[in-house]
Amino acid sequence: MAYAELTPRELLAPGFAAPEVTGRAWRVRWDRAPGIGAGELPDVVDFHTSGTTGPRRKWRRYGPRMWDEAGMLAELVAPGRPDAALSFVPPAHLFGALATVLVPARLGVPAWYRDGFFGTMPDVGARPVVMATPWIFELLLRHLDWARGLDHLTVLYSGAMLPATAGDLLRELGPDRVLLVEVLGSTEAGGVATRAWREGEPPAWQLFPDVEFAGPVTVGAETPLAVTSPRLAFRPGEPVPGSWEADDRVVPLGARSFRHAGRAGRLVKVNGRRINLDAAEYTLRAVLDCADLALLPVTDPKIGEHVELLVALAPGTEVADLDLAAAFARLGVRPRRLHVVPRIDRSALGKLRHVPIPTTPDEEVTAR
Repeated sequence: MAYAELTPRELLAPGFAAPEVTGRAWRVRWDRAPGIGAGELPDVVDFHTSGTTGPRRKWRRYGPRMWDEAGMLAELVAPGRPDAALSFVPPAHLFGALATVLVPARLGVPAWYRDGFFGTMPDVGARPVVMATPWIFELLLRHLDWARGLDHLTVLYSGAMLPATAGDLLRELGPDRVLLVEVLGSTEAGGVATRAWREGEPPAWQLFPDVEFAGPVTVGAETPLAVTSPRLAFRPGEPVPGSWEADDRVVPLGARSFRHAGRAGRLVKVNGRRINLDAAEYTLRAVLDCADLALLPVTDPKIGEHVELLVALAPGTEVADLDLAAAFARLGVRPRRLHVVPRIDRSALGKLRHVPIPTTPDEEVTAR
């Protein structure tokens, strides 16, 4: 794969969403640009929500605040002592703009960006940080020889719930040679909380240094995640909000830590059993050999809430090839219906978009 050689200013000048920034592979030598700083960014930068939880909306962020956030992210990955950055996250998104462009600038390391998953991995040094979306863990597992040839690998991740392949990568490389740094955030709030781990069960989430819970919280009691921060985005023509409430439910463990209980729209109770659909999807992926799958919450006239399963089959396979009995045993409930679809629409960061449930007979199969 050929990487266009860009100077830092050639990368920054068109804007994060410009086709020449998002639509091709490039390399930038931030290690040769010590004078680059917050002054190179616009005063205000616009981003759009992905449309996974509602209509796409424009949100504005102050450029200097983005530079501050990139500095905090750089500090999070610093324990891995990265000497280069390799990113697969489109800069048109807030996390991509930060991780792909600004974090390498703050680290002062050369950076590579790939706009696709195919082709050989670049020679990026001995201790790179990889900026990842959900699919990148599978890519790294396919290129284990490349990963094993590194002295150390740091992965910076934000987006949908962490896939099971992340744990596979940690086990393959071992705790001495890989560090996983997760960020929980959104277009509206930027980075809210983080956690870093190398093996075993992931630790609790810790709020960013400049983030606080919005109002008092009760330790051990589930609550919506509401925070205050100087980095909150604002709508055009409106003031910066004083606080922001996420679609996430959390259980506070102290003044600055919490356990994530799930996204409100992805929590359902079926026959008295509470299900976190994001966690359940990753459980099913370990059992069902398919291209992709998704669980959708639906209303049911008899029991109120239920789930339906969407499956995009792997090439050359049929529904009969899937071990549905084992999958439903793992899930703990039987989905009301199973739908076979050509593909499942997701955002660049892996979040499920609004999906209309198929209704034509040739697109659905009753799950029996």
